[in-house]
Amino acid sequence: MSLKGRVLFITGGSRGIGLEIGKRAAKDGAKVVLAAKTAEPHPKLPGTIYTAADEIIEAGGEALPLVLDVRDEKNVIDAIEQSASHFGGIDICVNNASAISLTSTPDTDMKRYDLMHQINGRGTYLVSKYCIPHLKRSNKAHILNLAPPLDMEPKWFGPHLAYTMAKFTMSMCVLGMAEELKSDGIAVNGLWPRTAIATAAVKNVLGGEELMSISRTPEIMADAAYEIFTKDPAEFSGNFCIDDLILHEAGITDFSKYADVPFSELALDFFLPDDTPLPLEIKNS
Repeated sequence: MSLKGRVLFITGGSRGIGLEIGKRAAKDGAKVVLAAKTAEPHPKLPGTIYTAADEIIEAGGEALPLVLDVRDEKNVIDAIEQSASHFGGIDICVNNASAISLTSTPDTDMKRYDLMHQINGRGTYLVSKYCIPHLKRSNKAHILNLAPPLDMEPKWFGPHLAYTMAKFTMSMCVLGMAEELKSDGIAVNGLWPRTAIATAAVKNVLGGEELMSISRTPEIMADAAYEIFTKDPAEFSGNFCIDDLILHEAGITDFSKYADVPFSELALDFFLPDDTPLPLEIKNS
């Protein structure tokens, strides 16, 4: 299956994982809506929705850059309607926009708490809600949340409760909407990386250049998302997917292209359940 002519609405699509997902789809000739806040260059973050649109076109797709704050309901409604009008519909909704603060409860100010919950949980729910009427008219509809498996282990909650709650709200949207939209033929899945991914957030918020050097590139998430989008929505929904496992199931055995160091030196991501499979092809890459 190809994504040629398919319309993707991607939040946080101006850089990082969101942009790479768009570029991977663009190789098939997809139409990509890059919905994000960055219209003007940021001093610490690369790219804007307009430079991202240039990259989508260069990759072989069509692009529509739109300024979007996923916290603003009217802005979300207008952006989705403009996208559907411009491209004739929406086939795939990617909830990629997210905010992070790895702080304890005493150290999490309520402004940051509200930001994480408004963007991660509420934003995902809001964007999905208004995409659904358009997705119902697609014959291959997908919602993909960049959200982790729901692993109710205290170790994920104790160190950064506010962030975990906000991120797991995105995961609960996968669980609930997959069941809710089953009869409409709309697949809803989560995708999460096994390792840290080399993005601006990792560089500026989490660990700087040192963590970047032991992270995989965003392309692994884009390739994994592509595998999900090309599955039959009626047969693949309600899954919490790990990037390299999705690719391994698709026949990929060499993961060295996604990192500059061997797997044993990579930094693992948060929220990976202890029983997550690790095939030898992945472990030995």
